[in-house]
Amino acid sequence: MTDTQHEPHRDLSIDQQLALRTAATRLHGEFDGTFGTETIEQFLHSSYDQFAGHSTIPNFLPLLAERFARQRLHALAKVEGHDHDGKPTVLFLCVHNAGRSQMAMGFFQHLAGDQALAWSGGSEPGHEINPSAIAAMHERGINIATEFPKPWTDEIVRAADVVITMGCGDACPIFPGKRYLDWELADPAGKSVEDVRPVRDEIERRVRDLLDELGVTAVA
Repeated sequence: MTDTQHEPHRDLSIDQQLALRTAATRLHGEFDGTFGTETIEQFLHSSYDQFAGHSTIPNFLPLLAERFARQRLHALAKVEGHDHDGKPTVLFLCVHNAGRSQMAMGFFQHLAGDQALAWSGGSEPGHEINPSAIAAMHERGINIATEFPKPWTDEIVRAADVVITMGCGDACPIFPGKRYLDWELADPAGKSVEDVRPVRDEIERRVRDLLDELGVTAVA
């Protein structure tokens, strides 16, 4: 990957600029020797741009940008052969990345532990995680309240071993040679916790089956 210099944002507050510089320092420490300064800062600032257009809480933007940039850099490291841990990686995709894909990622991470990796994304990311999905998962002892809707990016899709799509149709990315599974599940958007529970339970069943297929023993 060619490093390109990214111009700093000129419309950020002093606090946001400081937060982004601090985030860049942390990412440099984590990816030193794998990626150059320009690549790391390009990913950080482009991740910031992904959220800046629709975020209702600007003060959280640098933190979201750092978290998303970190995920993207790990994905790029895997694509470029820098990551050799051999853990299976699954990407869960839906439309808004606010309900189904977040619940699936929550179950996968909870059940797989450190044996495998899960990411999620949306073709049209929403503004917040579905409160009913958060509540339904909380009933199972899984906290997805700290997650956030985010888009998919090329390096994330390319790094995944399995891509699970849930209702995003033609908007979901298709890469030749990638293994795709389509899970037909009711959209929990606008539904009560009571109505979301059956969707949650079906997602858990499918995640457990997927772990079996991947040879990963569920830890719970």
